[in-house]
Amino acid sequence: MMARVSGEWRNKLYYGDNLDVLREHISDESVDLIYLDPPFNSNRSYNVLFKEKSGEDSPAQIQAFDDTWTWSHETEVLYIDVMTGPASNEVKNALEAMRKLLGENDMLAYLVMMTPRLIELHRVLKRTGALYLHCDPTASHYLKMTLDAIFGPKNFRNEIVWKRTAVKGDAKVRYGRVHDLLLFYSKSTDLAFTAQTTLHSDEYKARFKLDDKDGRGPYQDGPLDSPNPRPNLMYNYKGYPHPPNGWRVSPGEMERHDMEGRLIFPKNPGGRIRRKLYLAEQPGVPMGDVWTDIPPINSQATERLGYPTQKPLPLLERVIASSSRPGDTVLDPFCGCGTAIDAAQKLKRNWIGIDITTLAVDLIDARLRHTYGEWVTASYETRGIPKDLSGARALFARSPFEFERWCVGMVDGQPNTRQVGDKGIDGVIRIPVGGRGQQDKILVSVKGGTTNPSHVRDLVGVVTSERAAMGVFITMNKPTAGMRSAADRAGLYTWPVNGQTYPRIQIITIGELLDGKRPKTPPTLNPYFRAERRYGDVDQAELF
Repeated sequence: MMARVSGEWRNKLYYGDNLDVLREHISDESVDLIYLDPPFNSNRSYNVLFKEKSGEDSPAQIQAFDDTWTWSHETEVLYIDVMTGPASNEVKNALEAMRKLLGENDMLAYLVMMTPRLIELHRVLKRTGALYLHCDPTASHYLKMTLDAIFGPKNFRNEIVWKRTAVKGDAKVRYGRVHDLLLFYSKSTDLAFTAQTTLHSDEYKARFKLDDKDGRGPYQDGPLDSPNPRPNLMYNYKGYPHPPNGWRVSPGEMERHDMEGRLIFPKNPGGRIRRKLYLAEQPGVPMGDVWTDIPPINSQATERLGYPTQKPLPLLERVIASSSRPGDTVLDPFCGCGTAIDAAQKLKRNWIGIDITTLAVDLIDARLRHTYGEWVTASYETRGIPKDLSGARALFARSPFEFERWCVGMVDGQPNTRQVGDKGIDGVIRIPVGGRGQQDKILVSVKGGTTNPSHVRDLVGVVTSERAAMGVFITMNKPTAGMRSAADRAGLYTWPVNGQTYPRIQIITIGELLDGKRPKTPPTLNPYFRAERRYGDVDQAELF
């Protein structure tokens, strides 16, 4: 999976179930680093997650995984597949033990969903590769047992603690929950790893009080004595005797330090020569397994995209810098809003992203274009997203909700997060109407099946009742004359910025969207981004 724009391979962004994509498209030992942040809603009560199927509260997980998160006939089938398939005895024993321990509840359904995916991730990982599983303490111990069974306990490297927030008001009958965990495993003991360092503390920097004002910055003096006996380094230099154990540098190195002005000669002839230790040349503090220096995404951050489980870019940059090198391939099988993909692109890694929602694929595509410029699209391809009418019909048959999301994304709208009570509206396009952030709305209604004029009239009614500016009606089939007439009778919208007029209700077909046609509207606001544009982080020329 090499990202060569001019050749055969490009980075890949897949829409689909990651289990299917891994099995059908990702070859053995082809990936250098895997980061995954599986959907798990830790905001729910711990007890709710462990309620039996008869419990009154239903689990509030990411919508795409609703069916998988609940113990059901399908979960039972997946469990049997693992227990009767080629998985190792260690994996089967671990899963069987957890079923006895947990019972048939939503937590077990989550673990059954994760196990075959982790087996496939182990398969595609190179021998020198690493996996980081991002989770919280609710399920981390069960996931660690599963990973031990798949990767082997000897290949467990770290349980990294990331402090993601400050203590909040829920810390009344327990300590405040402020951290996430990253379970770090390797494929073998022959892993590729680059140790990371942190910046020096103010207390450490205060030790460097001397400065020759020659541009090299502050320094402190340090010893040149060898800590252990070095008979071969027991020499005098410029009349100064060697320390009892000898020097820690050779005569040649001593002369080089002298020529560079790095030696401090004592005024007393019997004193000891010392050396200058410049702050700018001192390595940072080696990184430990508790990370408190990366703040979480907050509502005011320029990086925030509005995705509920978004992780900060510096967190993924640290993971990728530690366990991969430029040109290596990074895989995120639950890529969500694409922070790992963004970090991999920025750090000149090849990448593969997989997500089960068209919303995520559309968001990542928009994020990359927004961040790096339109030219970045030449470095990757999307797979699983409809490219023609037959693909659109197949998506509608498989998942009408994902079909609606995909259509709304095609017109730069923001899809609804739920289908119930939406008044037939499947998304919103936002347009600026003033210089102080004022916005107006264009409502989007999508129909993949049979349509008639009443559907268009319904859209007109909602646009009127919601005081929206315009409405866009997206249809799989060619609109009838009656539908066109209903849209024409809705009148015009005048954009207050420049007085230009637009048809208040517009009908556009899927075929027209696939051909590149778009509704006629004022300039639209990006539905996702407050993130800053970062042109230049990746050299455009290197992709060609």
